[in-house]
Amino acid sequence: MTDSKDGERIAKVLSRAGIASRRDAERMIELGRIAVNGRTIDSPALNVGPKDRITVDGQPLAPPEPARLWLYYKPEGLVTSASDEKGRETVFDHLPEGMPRVMSVGRLDLNSEGLLLLTNDGELKRRLELPSTGWLRKYRVRVKGNPTDADLEPLRKGITVEGESFQPMTVSLDRVQGANAWLTVGLREGKNREIRRAMSALGLTVNRLIRVSYGPFRLNELEPGMVEEVRPKILRDQLGLDPHADGEARPARGRKPEGAARPARSEGAARPARAEGGARPARAEGSARSERAAAPRGARSIPRAKGAGETAGGRGPRTGAPSAQGGRKPQPTGPRPPSRGPKGRPGGR
Repeated sequence: MTDSKDGERIAKVLSRAGIASRRDAERMIELGRIAVNGRTIDSPALNVGPKDRITVDGQPLAPPEPARLWLYYKPEGLVTSASDEKGRETVFDHLPEGMPRVMSVGRLDLNSEGLLLLTNDGELKRRLELPSTGWLRKYRVRVKGNPTDADLEPLRKGITVEGESFQPMTVSLDRVQGANAWLTVGLREGKNREIRRAMSALGLTVNRLIRVSYGPFRLNELEPGMVEEVRPKILRDQLGLDPHADGEARPARGRKPEGAARPARSEGAARPARAEGGARPARAEGSARSERAAAPRGARSIPRAKGAGETAGGRGPRTGAPSAQGGRKPQPTGPRPPSRGPKGRPGGR
């Protein structure tokens, strides 16, 4: 047992192995489910090294897998929790077959939908959730009411609701449609039900909320219930991660679940990784992609946010006009010259 500064905390090792988050790993230790070198431990204040043998419920701890990340379109009506005390269905009950044991990065409440990040690595989960990451999270929000742009100004300056202060938000009024209005809202902290509470303080009721991006990762064309794995190269570029170099497996593209919900997985159980299909890399923040994918099938499409046609490189929406450089040459006007045959004779054969 490496009870020294050279090792790592047992809860951190369990979290990195995808067993549970650090906090849940500490609870498992308190329940006597973890043993090191054949001895059950009762305190997380322990460092372990590579030579220590760790067991969970009597089963040896598997070697840590490379950190992986998935994009998941959480449907409305699912709880973002491994289990629910009220017996409600969770996002983990509806994941496609072949997914390993994963944890959610942050949460989306029961009545919200859209992008939810999933990972098999507890350290990556913790890193992405830290406020110091400072990633902007964008939402398409439909509210009941017809606010003006001036009505939304308090949100941009920061608002206090029931004694709790919310940081300034980025807010744009995209469209007023009958009794409702569509907004695009950006947050950098994400407190519990922050958008709903802030809108309520302005006299607006949120009747639909869709997260469309989390930092550089976007919902793209995912539909409710679908999963798409982020390629290892994207993890390196966006997060500085260096997955194991023993070959980069082709990412698995999830499929939309069919039929009734599958029963919840028992805690700690793992599924074999899916090996078929491929996934497109996540599109960086600000890329030119229609947000129509945020609308479930059969529902009305979500209106495009202002400036949605612009790409990260500054290219505007496509038009039918040729570009100033590299476009089609202008066609000459006037009578067409006669065709020339061999030896330059008009109409030659």
